[in-house]
Amino acid sequence: MDMVFNFYKRVACLLGFFIIAVQFPVIAQQKNQNFCNPLNLNYRFSYDNSSSYREAADPVIHLYKNKYFLYASKSGGYWYADNMLHWTFRPSVTLPVEDYAPTVETIGDTVFFLASGGAGKIYYNLNPLEDNWKVYNAKFQVSMTDPALFKDDDGRVFLYYGCSNRDPIRGVELDPKRLLDTLGSAKVLIGHKSKEHGWEEAGEKNDGGKEGWNEGSWMTKYNGKYYLQYSSPGTEFKVYGDGVYVAEKPLGPFTYMPNSPFSYKPGGFINGAGHGATFQDKYGNYWHVATMTISVRHMFERRVGLFPAFFDREGQLHCNTAFGDYPSLMPNRKMNFEKESTFPGWMLLSYHKPVSASSTLPGHQPELAGDEEVRTWWAASTGNKGEWLQMDLEKPSTIHAIQVNFADEGARLKANDHVKPYQYTISVSEDGKKWHSIVDQSKNTADVTHDYQVLDKAVKARYVKMINYQVPDGNFSISGLRIFGKGTGKLPEAVKTCKVQRDAQDTRHARLDWKAIKGATGYVVYFGNTKNKLYQSAMVYGNPSLELRGLNKGVPYFFRVDAFNENGVTRGTQQ
Repeated sequence: MDMVFNFYKRVACLLGFFIIAVQFPVIAQQKNQNFCNPLNLNYRFSYDNSSSYREAADPVIHLYKNKYFLYASKSGGYWYADNMLHWTFRPSVTLPVEDYAPTVETIGDTVFFLASGGAGKIYYNLNPLEDNWKVYNAKFQVSMTDPALFKDDDGRVFLYYGCSNRDPIRGVELDPKRLLDTLGSAKVLIGHKSKEHGWEEAGEKNDGGKEGWNEGSWMTKYNGKYYLQYSSPGTEFKVYGDGVYVAEKPLGPFTYMPNSPFSYKPGGFINGAGHGATFQDKYGNYWHVATMTISVRHMFERRVGLFPAFFDREGQLHCNTAFGDYPSLMPNRKMNFEKESTFPGWMLLSYHKPVSASSTLPGHQPELAGDEEVRTWWAASTGNKGEWLQMDLEKPSTIHAIQVNFADEGARLKANDHVKPYQYTISVSEDGKKWHSIVDQSKNTADVTHDYQVLDKAVKARYVKMINYQVPDGNFSISGLRIFGKGTGKLPEAVKTCKVQRDAQDTRHARLDWKAIKGATGYVVYFGNTKNKLYQSAMVYGNPSLELRGLNKGVPYFFRVDAFNENGVTRGTQQ
């Protein structure tokens, strides 16, 4: 233990040149078979009269009869897909789609649905492709928030629930022979322990000095053990993540896993990986779908993210969020996510590049479209056709994909309003004079706000220009014109030293500092409780330092810093 503690104080990261794909083999690339978080869905405007904002959160992805179904709070319906890439929206009038935190489970050949509510109802459907849900139990006995249904291998059914900064997560068995009424009394399963678990402390950086909201429970069974997941400290915070307890029985007793939060994304373009659900795809791969936060116009302004997950040899649950808002390949086979990567190596080409625009709304300058922060955005002075945004990549680069993140500046729309889709075109040029169209969405009919476009064929260009044709309402505005591909230069040099200082009085806190690398776009700090299992990560742009206040008290941590730029990733050597 003394050696580990000394490591906290004097870690020296002797980093060598290494491409990330060498350590983690990448799956064979398939044309257009990739996605980029946040998922490109028709996020609906809220009914809230205080402001106009879109939301979808508290997601569940459910595989039923070889199709994926995605349910999320306040969405007016749900989605389905064959491959988790192209989602079709199914509006619903037979479900309580205005309730928060839906949960679904298959019992026999029937899908059951439950959402947050005082005296909620349980619904069922034999074919969720059709909006034909019926009430199964109109007087459900549990008054609960953030429910999670779980059917065990032996047919027993359980309910987990809780959403509070005081009350615990609870669990109770349900009777599948009596309309899923409760069997016995609910048991307390997870309490609040922010003094030991730093990531449960409220605040944007776990610095609020009080208990966060423990909520969003979910159960996964693996190798005979029960993994009860929960989120904290609050949906509006960048540090929103999911932790896990494990037990031999579905109602415990449960033991905390010190790698919590296993799902965690405090840095990058969009943050948060909390209140999620862990599930298997058609090939047996585990995934974690989770809530990502914007929370500018309202704390519930949220999006949905999807991340690879896995259980290691020791049975610990992990979720890979490194480069979690960069392009990710969608596998078509069983993979080993512990050793194989879905990251295709398409790097960000647009960070802090020169940007010009047709016009600018005061306070929303053009450069905000390239600052890698979803909470800031450029806005034109109008939403008129012809408003444009142009980016100079400063040198010719190979472009594979573009993610356009619309900001809805000035929109005054509500959930029951007709929403016109965004329409636009994107052209590229090598000299700023001759332009070639690569994306034509001028006749787009899909209401999407994080439009991810993978090019059929990569193009080489220096300039990228986006022209507005139509906005739903308000101003033409972009929180991120994110361009992915490959630069033509060299990899960044390695970080030679990395100093880690862990607070001796409060070991939940640590600070990392390293020397800035010339030419680096940013850094990914990997950390974990075991020397060679650094599965947690945080992306850093700007200053070469990172403050972590969400560590677990008295638990050892090991670190590694990777530098990256437009040409690839330089990996650190673990000591």
